[in-house]
This record gives sequence, structure tokens and C-alpha cells, in this order.
Amino acid sequence: MTQRLTVLGSTGSIGRQSLEVIAALGLSVEGLTAHKNAKLLEEQARAVHPKLAVLTDEAAAKDLAVRLADTSTRVLGGKEALLEAAILPEADTVLTSVVGIAGLEPTLAAIDAGKNIALANKETLVCAGALVTAAAENKGVKLLPVDSEHSAIFQCLQGCRDRGEVERLILTASGGPFYGLEREKIAQMTCREALKHPNWDMGAKITIDSATMMNKGFEVIEAMWLYGLPLERIDVVIHRQSVIHSLVEFRDGAVLAQLGAPDMRLPIQYAFTWPNRLSGPCSRLDLLHCADLTFLPPDGENFPCLELARDAAAQGGVKAAALNGANEVAVAAYLSDKIGFYDIPRLCRLAVDAAPVVETPTLDDILAADALARAVAQKNL
Repeated sequence: MTQRLTVLGSTGSIGRQSLEVIAALGLSVEGLTAHKNAKLLEEQARAVHPKLAVLTDEAAAKDLAVRLADTSTRVLGGKEALLEAAILPEADTVLTSVVGIAGLEPTLAAIDAGKNIALANKETLVCAGALVTAAAENKGVKLLPVDSEHSAIFQCLQGCRDRGEVERLILTASGGPFYGLEREKIAQMTCREALKHPNWDMGAKITIDSATMMNKGFEVIEAMWLYGLPLERIDVVIHRQSVIHSLVEFRDGAVLAQLGAPDMRLPIQYAFTWPNRLSGPCSRLDLLHCADLTFLPPDGENFPCLELARDAAAQGGVKAAALNGANEVAVAAYLSDKIGFYDIPRLCRLAVDAAPVVETPTLDDILAADALARAVAQKNL
């Protein structure tokens, strides 16, 4: 069980909820990092007294240093400071909730330093699954999933003595706010409408990814690396109620599912307390008052991003890294009202097609593919 944590991305949705769990469990925080929200990071630092607080925006870091001048917390700024936070010797676990590929290098640094990883940054495995899992195995550290779907699978597998008994993984998806609408109507939907997720309270980027189903595509790729199963044995079903968080089917036909209220604090807590279960602040599921549970197939015609992700995974190499890089650019443009909803998959496909074929990519190859994809997406906005 985790005792001392560093939280990378503490001012985001997952970071804020993780601090609630940390407070409820009485865990220690050694480091906090964020991008530029000096005011909130100051409040967090005064609450948990970390040894180090980092803002990657250097101007914001100077502001934070003034704000925390009366405390013992050391303040640093810039990308290198993020890497320093990731390897703090006092921490045994690093929660990686930095958004996007920016979380990749600090995650690799933390693994190299022998830290267990509470993984909330899906882009890490999407872009560099082979590198990250090999590094974790080499260092003997755990990759503990924080995504609700992967936590559900992880929990369902706890009693599985032989992974060869697993037939397939079934990831559930809410479908986002637009599932069931006609394509013509979806095409007109603004980012403000896309941000109205029916069940979950998440950050803007992941909420848009949920609306496009890219988030689920990324989770399929993550599952391949986390659980060592091929693409064809990982399925997705639409489950609008977000009560069943994912399922595992075994070779004898038995299916195990993890149920719970749509509360991210539960998978966060399990990543911290594994292999134990403790009381915490999480919402409880009331079976007598929850909605009927329904299951539907994904709508590939109206939400092509899921299949885009599966295609990128099948091609391998740096294709998934290119997909992610283009998606980051496209989602940012959509959130700024510069493009329409269906421009997101259009830009992503252009970038994946432009990415080179690299059979065994290095970190440099992955970062180069990311840069190329961003340039392609930016050019075609």
C-alpha cells in the first residue's frame, strides 16, 4: 500500500480528487505539480505541506514562490522541475495525472527511479506502451490503473490465478452526450454542449475525448499494454448508466464485472491502497435506486474515433503516438471554437496517415511522430 505520494497534475480533476482521497486515508504528499494555476497550487501546498511544488510555467512558478515564501515548501519551475518532482526519493508512488503526452517523460523518470505508478495519464501507454511496460518490468515497479475502466478490469482480475484463463476484456463506455443523435445534429454541436457529460465530472480534454469516443479508443490501446491481450480480444459496449465500469470474460464463459457509483475517487483510492481495501470518501452504489442497466453497440458511423484508435493500434509503431498528438491539437482547436466536431477525426486520420512506419520505436521516434502529427493537424485546421 502507498504511504508517500507525489501528485503530478494536482490542480486537474483527477489531481484534486486524489487529494481528497489522500486526506481521507491520512497519506503523506511529498510533491505537487501543475502547469500554471499558482493560486490553487498554493492552497494545496498549504494543506498537505509537500517538500516540493512545481509549476511548469516559469512565470507562474515565480508567483508561487512568493506565495509560499513563508513555508518550508521548495518551489521550482519548468519542465526539468517536473522531472525532479517525479523522482523525489521520499515518495514510493507517483500519481501521473498530467494531461497529454507531457506525462510520458516524467512517468518514465519515475519508473527509472523505482516508483510505483498510479497511472491516470492514458497517453503514456497510448504513445509508448512498449517502452513503459518494459521499463516497469525491468525496475520491478507496479503500474496501477486509475482510469475507472482499467481499475475495474484490474479488480476483476485479482482472483485470476492464470491470465491464460481470460477470454476477452469488455470496456464499457457511456457514449458521451451525443450518443443516439443523428450525424447532422452532432456535426452542429459546440464544445459547450460536448462538455456536458451525462455521468462523470472530468477535465475538459477528457470530456471531449469521451464525446468523440477517442477516449475509449485510447483505453483499448491501454488495455493491450496493461493486460497483455491482443486487440481482437478487447471489446467495447455502450453502457449509458456508467454503473458497470468494465468486465472480464473467462474461457469457461463466466463474466466478472465491477460495479460502483460514477465516482473517480474509488479507482484513485484502490490504486493507492492495493492490495488492501479501506473505508474512504467514495460514493456508494444503491442498487435499489439505480437506473436499469442497458448495453448497446458502439456507433462507428457517427463516432469514428474509436475505430481510428483501433486502426492505429493494429498498425503499431508510432501510429498511436501520431493519433494522440493530432487529437491534442484538434481538441484544443474545438475547445476554442476554431473547428467543428467532425474535424477532430479528420485531422487525426491525416496525421496517422502521415506518420512513418517504425517497427520498434525509441522515445525519440515517438516524440518525433508526435511533433509531426501536431504540425500536420495544425496545418489542416
